[in-house]
Amino acid sequence: MNKLFNKNSVKGSVLTGNTRKGFKFYATLVLCITFAMSFAVMSFAADDPIAVVNNFSTFMFGLIRAVGMILLGFGIVQVGLSLKSHDPSQRANGFLTVAGGIVITFAKEILNLIV
Repeated sequence: MNKLFNKNSVKGSVLTGNTRKGFKFYATLVLCITFAMSFAVMSFAADDPIAVVNNFSTFMFGLIRAVGMILLGFGIVQVGLSLKSHDPSQRANGFLTVAGGIVITFAKEILNLIV
């Protein structure tokens, strides 16, 4: 057992010298470009202020719909697991999560029906 954890049996890094510096530079460059591109969001600017508000509303409801779909999927998985394990409390939580996911997913349509 001691042979497995012997310090002498563990070799050093595969990358040495200039190769290590080049890899660090490349990794840093890729991370910086990825980070910068993640903030490159389209701007739906318009002359009409109402169009700007409508575009922002559409964007926000799209995000809310995505969260609702995630909750809906998680609730379905939770109900399926509760049916397999015969756990009634998990089943109740799963159905509540599914119901919440449905309400969040269709929030825009529900608000349009109310108005």
